[in-house]
Amino acid sequence: MANLIYIIGIGEDGAAGLTEESLKKISESEVLLGGERQLSFFPGYNGEKIVLRDGLKPFADKLEEVWKERRTAVLASGDPLFFGIAGYLTQRFGREHVEVIPHYSSVQLAFARLGDSWQDAELVSLHGRPIRGLAQRIDGKPKVALLTDETNSPARIAAYLLEFGMTEYEAFVCERLGGPQEICRFWELEEMERGTFAALNIVILRKKSGLDANPKRGFAFPDEAYSQRRPEKGLITKREVRSFILSELDLAEDAVVWDIGSGSGAVAAECARISRLGQVYAVEKGAANLPHMEANRSRFRADFAIIHDKAPHGLDPLPDPDAVFIGGSGGELEAIIDTCAARLRPGGRLVVSAVTVETLHGSMRALQQAGMDPAVTMLQASRGKAILGMTRFEGMNPVYVISGIKQSAGNDLVIDT
Repeated sequence: MANLIYIIGIGEDGAAGLTEESLKKISESEVLLGGERQLSFFPGYNGEKIVLRDGLKPFADKLEEVWKERRTAVLASGDPLFFGIAGYLTQRFGREHVEVIPHYSSVQLAFARLGDSWQDAELVSLHGRPIRGLAQRIDGKPKVALLTDETNSPARIAAYLLEFGMTEYEAFVCERLGGPQEICRFWELEEMERGTFAALNIVILRKKSGLDANPKRGFAFPDEAYSQRRPEKGLITKREVRSFILSELDLAEDAVVWDIGSGSGAVAAECARISRLGQVYAVEKGAANLPHMEANRSRFRADFAIIHDKAPHGLDPLPDPDAVFIGGSGGELEAIIDTCAARLRPGGRLVVSAVTVETLHGSMRALQQAGMDPAVTMLQASRGKAILGMTRFEGMNPVYVISGIKQSAGNDLVIDT
């Protein structure tokens, strides 16, 4: 029978914080694997030490070479199943060949230092991950725990939060948790932006008592809530149309979305708030619209990427989308639809808005040529307007919404209705 791989969690207090059972597993092992910091806690270890470097796969490949023939233990920080290596190793070697012995996680210990519960906290790892998208992910959450790295340091996090006006939060930063040089204290964001911190830290954000930042809820916000060009009040998809478009896009929480001809960025902002774990790219050729896109990005705490380019040229570097909205084409409608349809993931949705019958016809034809069966809806809403103490309805221009779904490989064509 093959040996078990013991994955043992360890804290900053090293061997002193481990149970007798964990210490026994380590002392009886013939090979000890882990990061340099974890291995340094056992200077007198008599077996072979293998350092985790160059990523998980090379480390796992090395583990593959030794675990069947020699008793093996792996050291990992905190709880190895909380943003740790245990999940990956269990999946690779099989649950029956792995035993995980967890230590307390950094989040658990940080909330203990704070003296607050954490079952209602949003847990986000920025370790080795981009900070983009954090704003819409945490907006309105009462407590947030952030795992950091050298790039996404507490100072960088503070600057990011201030960019989106998220001053309703106070920060509690824990450095070197569990070690002899541990420091835990509260910071205001403006102070934290200027601070310096140890490499090993965790940040807890907690909404200040009695302060309500009035986070945005729902979708299809009023047109006047958005920054837009004036006097045109132009490049914004009207609220009634926007709500239908968002329904047609049918966005998953982790969707990749392209908003082409973004104008003021209203659709992009709403997509980012719906797909809060995804990525939204707003492509706009008009330089005059960029300040309004930036303003709406900040106002709605919707961290979408702004790309100043004329589609389809600016689309090449973007990840393949799950959904595409085309609100403006700059005369390149057929080429844009062709490019988007080719890049769209199977089952993905492409939605076009049009105000002229020529654009309607061109969109339907281009979708058909791309292998989609287009569906079209004409929307014509009226808004109440006060007049002499009474109310009349003022009709809005009709808008055509054309949509199609990219068929999955091996399946019949899906028709959007």
